[in-house]
Amino acid sequence: MTSLYDRFILPPLIGCACASRPIMKQRAKVVPLARGEVLELGVGGGLNLAYYDAGQASRVRGIDPSVGLRARALAAPRPEGLAVEIEEGEAEALPFEEASFDTVVCTFTLCSVRDPAKALAEARRVLKPGGTLLYSEHGRAPDPGVARWQGRIEPVWKRLAGGCHLTRAPTDLVREAGFDLDWSETMYLPGTPRLVGWAEWGSARRG
Repeated sequence: MTSLYDRFILPPLIGCACASRPIMKQRAKVVPLARGEVLELGVGGGLNLAYYDAGQASRVRGIDPSVGLRARALAAPRPEGLAVEIEEGEAEALPFEEASFDTVVCTFTLCSVRDPAKALAEARRVLKPGGTLLYSEHGRAPDPGVARWQGRIEPVWKRLAGGCHLTRAPTDLVREAGFDLDWSETMYLPGTPRLVGWAEWGSARRG
């Protein structure tokens, strides 16, 4: 059963944290690249919706297990003419047929899913051959000292932040899932503590 914290307190906390200026700038780097039929994993409060190009994305279908965040996504701003559907679902068990989407968008989601390898396998399954995965995530820092502290605080962090992990390596996970990486970039987000600010983003294709 969903706790009162998960239902009423966590959604606005996540919405506030995920709407910080550095994170919104990261969203803007990948979301406008989405084309055709789009699936967004962990649509959350719909913060990405404003960045889609309605002339390129024919429809966006967003899934999320949180009823509170889905309600926020339904009310989130989006470009005029963009068709949006928000559905209940989990990234590890997508309710869609194989080869259904041209693009899968995954932003600040791999940190909190229960099984990132399974979530990416599902993303690959529902993508059409040659389809694109666009991702922007935070994760394990390359500096050993920062990474050690991430490991130390992660158990407490996960409980407070809806299962968010600090020690996952997003681009490595994308490669290990069988995607062909087109490009990727990394940096520490400006104005963000290094423990939570290592960012990785890029584009990969289903072979």
